[in-house]
Amino acid sequence: MLIKNDAGIDAAINDAFAPIAEAMSSFIFYSVSIGGTEVPLIVVWLIGGALFFTVYLGFLNVRGLGHGISLLRGSKKSEQHDGEVSHFQALATAVSGTVGIGNIGGVAIVISIGGPGATFWLMLAGFLGMSTKLAECIAGVKYRRVNPDGTISGGPMYYLEAILRERGMAPIAKAMGGFYALAIVIGCLGIGNMFQSNQAFSQFLVATGGEGSPFTDKGWAFGLAMAAVVGVVIIGGLRSIAAVTSRMVPFMALAYVIGAITIIFLNAERLPWAIGAIFSEAFNPQAMSGGAVGVMILGFQRAVFSNEAGIGSAAIAHSAVRTDQPATEGYVALMEPFIDTVIICTLTALVILTTIYEPSLAGSGIQGIEMTSRAFASTLSWSTLPLSVIAMLFAFSTMISWSYYGLKGWTYLLGEGRIKELVFKAMFCVFVALGCTVQLGAVLEFSDAMVFVIAVPNLIGLYLLAPTIKRELKSYQQHLKTQAAAERS
Repeated sequence: MLIKNDAGIDAAINDAFAPIAEAMSSFIFYSVSIGGTEVPLIVVWLIGGALFFTVYLGFLNVRGLGHGISLLRGSKKSEQHDGEVSHFQALATAVSGTVGIGNIGGVAIVISIGGPGATFWLMLAGFLGMSTKLAECIAGVKYRRVNPDGTISGGPMYYLEAILRERGMAPIAKAMGGFYALAIVIGCLGIGNMFQSNQAFSQFLVATGGEGSPFTDKGWAFGLAMAAVVGVVIIGGLRSIAAVTSRMVPFMALAYVIGAITIIFLNAERLPWAIGAIFSEAFNPQAMSGGAVGVMILGFQRAVFSNEAGIGSAAIAHSAVRTDQPATEGYVALMEPFIDTVIICTLTALVILTTIYEPSLAGSGIQGIEMTSRAFASTLSWSTLPLSVIAMLFAFSTMISWSYYGLKGWTYLLGEGRIKELVFKAMFCVFVALGCTVQLGAVLEFSDAMVFVIAVPNLIGLYLLAPTIKRELKSYQQHLKTQAAAERS
């Protein structure tokens, strides 16, 4: 839920943005009817890109998973290369930007509407998204810029500009990069900032008494406190953010995974049914929400909205890795949708299916994270508090990662510089505080649309870069073979 505020200024801002937000959402999330189901074209666009790169790169999303884990374990040291963070820190920062409230609440909504079968398509879309993430992170590292102070600037705005210039389209190259950068700045202030702080405050109220919490009217205080903590972290740049996320992400992810597995284990008698229903209802023409096609679209939509594969945001963080081989970060990036969607989202679905799920759940009036919370509490009555704390951590980690994404969009538009960076960081913290005190649904809707519109130029750029990405992978694979031969001799 969004924390409500009846102040006139909220309504005035909301009313001003409403027509723009509605127009943007109607355009970006435009749907066509397929088999009686409304299918958002942006979802088709993202899944199409994932399918293309999965096939084009020879199913490296599955074959390369082991090597990605090997790189994360530090088997390939690269301290001497350009970059700001290690492979693990880059991954942790990117994962913290995608693992959020949607993994807890969004999955619950999908299950309530589409039934168990939606989980199958969610998992499949997660596997496919690994290929897109691999491609965009290789491109991000290859076309990144090393600044005079040793910091790194990279991401879709840089590789879009580079590939368009290479293809003789210089007049639109900078404009396309600028459009991506502007959209990521707007997106980071809304869906990556205000929405997260709002949801963090919502969970704080749940943890302190729910509707009867004594802090109900203290959103301003919570917002200021959160803004201060966020400011302390982001003021130090990516190295500071990575230092926090590399500790926080494993903790919060592991805590959630252990909690989910515990609930599933305690309801193990329902697990065979849940697994069977996931596969059988994925292809059932009589399934909920528009039949099998509707269930497939629901699962795909939740997956692409969750792991953001194809949007390109994570490539901004991965670009800063210390390496001289762009392909290495592609292998590491495979882990991101796997952790976010295949593991965490799937576990959330199984928790719901083995506890409170029944077909009538869709009309129960219970939504989002409240549904997941009830699923946990149905087995462990005390679990609501730790789940709320984990949700707050998810929201906080998302904010600090998206602050870096927005900062790189900001500096792409205005140029590098300490003062310019400080202005953005101060603005970001102000929006953190505002998110806990105002009701700006239209602003968030506009921000959400801006985040997903950038998937269009991002994937176009990746299609143009596809041969380059494949060459980078072949070059790296040959490097590994040469290195192995040298070690044997």
